[in-house]
This record gives sequence, structure tokens and C-alpha cells, in this order.
Amino acid sequence: MITTGHLGNIDKHEELEKLVAQFLGVEAAMVFGMGFATNSMNIPALVGKGCLILSDELNHASIILGARLSKATIWTFKHNNMQSLENLLREAVIYGQPRSRRAWKKILILVEGVYSMEGSIVRLPEIIALKKKYKAYLYLDEAHSIGCVGSRGRGVVDYFGMDPFDVDVLMGTFTKSFAAAGGYIAGRKDLVDYLRVHSQSAVYATSMSVPIAEQIIRSMKSIMGLDGTTEGIQRIQQLAKNTKYFRNKLNEMGFILYGNQDSPVIPLLLYLPSKVAAFSRMLLQRKIGVVVVGFPATPLVEARARFCMSSSHTCEMLDMVLKEVDEIGNILRLKYSRHKKSAHPEPIDEKRFELED
Repeated sequence: MITTGHLGNIDKHEELEKLVAQFLGVEAAMVFGMGFATNSMNIPALVGKGCLILSDELNHASIILGARLSKATIWTFKHNNMQSLENLLREAVIYGQPRSRRAWKKILILVEGVYSMEGSIVRLPEIIALKKKYKAYLYLDEAHSIGCVGSRGRGVVDYFGMDPFDVDVLMGTFTKSFAAAGGYIAGRKDLVDYLRVHSQSAVYATSMSVPIAEQIIRSMKSIMGLDGTTEGIQRIQQLAKNTKYFRNKLNEMGFILYGNQDSPVIPLLLYLPSKVAAFSRMLLQRKIGVVVVGFPATPLVEARARFCMSSSHTCEMLDMVLKEVDEIGNILRLKYSRHKKSAHPEPIDEKRFELED
């Protein structure tokens, strides 16, 4: 069966789209074969000339590209700073477009759920309140939060207990929590129907491969408990425990970390560019792979290592990594925090760390 704007659509794609909508608690969803293109090709379909985009200064490259391709006016606000966002919203509503002073056709706020380089969680309730106050639209990128944040693993909307219909456009990818590829846009049915016709990533792209679609369906059903087991929700709970344990131990050692306590993305500040390669290589020699990030992905003197937690990490694994990171931190003098520094992490209490039945 071929549907408008979707090349090679079969029943598996329709099953996946219905499942994504059910998972997120919205009317409809549309899936795409590439996560990056989900942002860069769909934002231009939603806004254009005469529209205003208010973008968080630390948004992902795919959002920045999509905003630029849209030809809308782009204003950036300080990261997760509600005062900065409100000042821009107020200015936009009062003064309108430059020169003509006509009202903006649309005002679209672009934010992420969990920021991949900062580990911070968006202040969603406050942004929704501002969106409603100034009659703007909200586009939420949940690439790093869907499937891992919230009591049911349904992203930051679930984490804050918000109504998914308060977010106009829900976007996410399947490359992290679902171990697959591609992305989705979800929300009201009229939004999804519009994108099926006007989105270039649908009209000019081939559809998602069937094995990948099946992989996402299986993973999502596991998280939702539709596979008849509780394994999915147990993994969500285990991930939350792993995250808090790992963060707390690194803090105790004297490292400076960025981000929210509940964020599974844990950036450890290395600061000096000269220490980035050394940190990575010394860990690799100890059979530990870690992502290190420097300029231009971060400011020049804010280089960092990024630990991404998984529910599959056991307490033994985490303790082994903590021990090695502790030693390397001493060798490279990375413990910049004024907090008390421990020589080694204390052994973990097995019973406290295991999942509760």
C-alpha cells in the first residue's frame, strides 16, 4: 500500500507509526529513515519567511541546520534560561517583524529534552507556561530522552508529568534507546497529515527498512510492557539507579560534572584540550571506551568526557570504571572540584543496587 509522500510504505511502517503515537500518548506519528534529517528537513516544512524561531543556544546541529534552511528569522536564548526566553517572546509580540512591524506569522520555540553535551534536562513546565502565555508553538527534540527518562521511559513529558498535547511537535530518534535508526515526528493528526505531503524527508526519501522497523517495534513494546513481561520497566528503573550511583561517586571523587542528577548523559569536565587525548587513551589502555569531546563541539576550554549510562551496566562494571577514572583523575589532575576527594569509590552494597521485585 502506497500513501501520499511515503515511498514504499508497508504494514510494518503503519504498525510502527501507530505504536509510536500510542507510546507518546498523541493522535498520530510519522517515522523517517534518518534522525538528522527528521530535524533538518521538517523544521523548514513548519516555518518560513515571516516566522520567528526562538532556539536554545546549545541546540543540536540538526536543529540549527533545519532552522537555517527554513529562512525564518532566528533568535537564540541562553541555555535553559527562562528569563532570556521570556524577554525575546515579549519583544517579538510587542514589536513584531523588523521594519514592517507586522505580527510574526508564527513563533516557534525549539528545545531539546536532554542536551547531549550538557546532560541538562529542559525546564519543560516553565517553557509550556511561556508558550501558552505568548501564543507560541513548541518543538521538542527528545533524541536523548525518549526511552530512558521518566517513570515509564516516555521522555521529558513523562518525567515532568505534563500533557503531551501541550507540546505542538514531538520529535525523537530511534538510534539510542531503541538500538535502531531513524526518527519520528508526533503530535496532532492534522500536523502529521500536513508533513506527509510537505516534508522533503518524506517526499524525496526512501522509507525505513523493515528489519529496523521491527527492531523499534520490539524495543518499544518491551518498554510499554506489551510483550507480556516487566523487563522493559525494570530496565528503565535500573538505568535511573545506575545514573544516580555513577554521578554521585564521580562527585565524591572531586570531578566537576555538568547536567541534571537524573540525566543518563554524564559530562565530566576535562577543561584543557591537552588532556582530552590523554584521558581517552589511558582509559582505552584499561579496556574502557569513552567519548571525549572538544572544540568546536564545545567551547575551547570546556573539553569534556561524556559517559552515557545503560541499564545493561552491572555494579561490577561501574565500580571498575570508577576505580580507573579515579586513578587517571589523580594522574592528570582532573579533580577540580572543592568537594572532598576520595581515594577510591566505596564498594557498592549489592542488595541496595539490585532491582526490587
